[in-house]
Amino acid sequence: MSLCILAAGKTMTLTVAAFTLSWTHSVEKTHWQEDWKVLPSGLQIVEARIKGSGAGMEPPEGAVLRDGWWAYTPPIKPQPRLVLAASGATGEGWTLCTVEDCRELGKAAGGTIVLEPCEGSSQPR
Repeated sequence: MSLCILAAGKTMTLTVAAFTLSWTHSVEKTHWQEDWKVLPSGLQIVEARIKGSGAGMEPPEGAVLRDGWWAYTPPIKPQPRLVLAASGATGEGWTLCTVEDCRELGKAAGGTIVLEPCEGSSQPR
């Protein structure tokens, strides 16, 4: 499978089976990470981690504290796509990491980034 990243009117295709998405909460400045699998049925979250807690960000029931991160598995089905928006309030965007490298997405406020499974190679299209 491949992951398509649609941003600023362009699409990039990455040949990956999994990725980690991380960001900083704009109000609490708390770090978040999510591990995802790319499946034909959609994007499936494997694990989520929160570095601390704050207003409206309490770790859910069953979360385990591991190396300073609250880790848990959200009970959601594969998603057809993820739509990300950057507020510009944290000074950074979303970080998407694969086994090969990491890239920052959506550092500036406005616009959306769409992640979805697709067919293809690792070349921009």
